[in-house]
Amino acid sequence: MCTRLTYLGPDGRVLTARSMDWKEDIGTNIWALPRGLEREGNVGPASLTWTADYGSVVATAYDIATTDGMNDAGLVANLLWLPESEYPDWDGETPAISISLWAQYMLDNFATVAEAVDHVESEEFAVVTEQVPGEDRLAALHLSLSDATGDSAIMEYVDGELVIHHSREYQVMTNSPTFDKQRALVEYWDDIGGTVMLPGTNRPADRFARARFYVDSIPQTDDRRAATASVLSVIRNVSVPYGISTPDEPHISSTRWRTVADHTDEIYYFESALMPNAFWVSLEELDLEAGADARVLRLGPDQSTVFAGDVSDQLEASDPFQFLGAATPSQ
Repeated sequence: MCTRLTYLGPDGRVLTARSMDWKEDIGTNIWALPRGLEREGNVGPASLTWTADYGSVVATAYDIATTDGMNDAGLVANLLWLPESEYPDWDGETPAISISLWAQYMLDNFATVAEAVDHVESEEFAVVTEQVPGEDRLAALHLSLSDATGDSAIMEYVDGELVIHHSREYQVMTNSPTFDKQRALVEYWDDIGGTVMLPGTNRPADRFARARFYVDSIPQTDDRRAATASVLSVIRNVSVPYGISTPDEPHISSTRWRTVADHTDEIYYFESALMPNAFWVSLEELDLEAGADARVLRLGPDQSTVFAGDVSDQLEASDPFQFLGAATPSQ
């Protein structure tokens, strides 16, 4: 489920794409969230509190969590499923945020990957998971960050500890296994060479190999349209066919939608599996100043409402969505 890749083009052209693979409608809408919004971590008295320093455009999950987005400094955050995730036992006293706010916390507070990594390494706080809506399982997620310089980081909770992989080289990730094991695939496929053979299944390791080969093979161009088309073609290549059924691999789910975030020109592209067109939002065309309204573009069931082209003027003023809270440990 899910693939993420970052394209490093000439003259500072950087784009990050991701696919969202899920077994059912994830209730996604597109939101524009201005600077100045007051937030808290939604875990009770120990919740972190902050004021958003940056405005952002985000795609939600069930309108209770930010699962993907870009802020007006060009930082992109993507949440992907990681079944191997193991979060620490939270004591209820360490400052914390609900997992529904993990990506938004980064978008609200940081302009670059380096800033976010420095903060996380120096400030102790917990990420507290919660049940997936309508399911009897906890959310198991890892977070990728990329920025306008082309820098990347992947943050994962492994064996109860936060592990951070930080390098411009970490352009590709999928939802499994943990990123250290994904990195181990690189040498193997470099030896074979992508023009000799590439794995073609929907398994995460195979999607990783294809995405990594193709994102480095598409044309190096600073032309926005050509670069975006190339990056979209790669994320489509690693998408999972809509409606696929694989009983022997129940964790493989259909791709519901894809995004491409243009860090350079601050354009956020969205493509639904059930829509014939891609559309986009230009952050420069939105009012993200403190005091501005939050705005939403409602995408309909299964993101099936048809949009095309620049929809920046079609977002409607709305109260911000409410993030899902996480349970406080019993005392």
